[in-house]
Amino acid sequence: QVQLVESGGGLVQPGGSLRLTCAASGSIISSFTMGWYRQAPGKQRELVGHITASDNESYASSVKGRFTLSRDNAKNMVHLQMNSLKPEDTAVYYCNARRPIISGWYDYWGQGTQVTVSS
Repeated sequence: QVQLVESGGGLVQPGGSLRLTCAASGSIISSFTMGWYRQAPGKQRELVGHITASDNESYASSVKGRFTLSRDNAKNMVHLQMNSLKPEDTAVYYCNARRPIISGWYDYWGQGTQVTVSS
């Protein structure tokens, strides 16, 4: 079982930056694909980006060039650096750990952290 705890959310002005952290426990995540998703009020949860076990990164077009993923396998953590934040980035951000299994994969989720971009 994997437990994920997000931190680093908060209120920031447009153009500002935040760094989200996902701390994992219960299992080593170095072989997992780690991702961040977000869900704004009244909208479906969407993928922000993910980073594979071999450090290949992929981002949604809406955040590409502004957000950066990184993983710290020694600390069992993943970070999401968010720059040039916009009001439309306001959402609850969720950490996801995708564990490879024989039949495909299994997903673990954190509880989420609120990010609000507003002046």
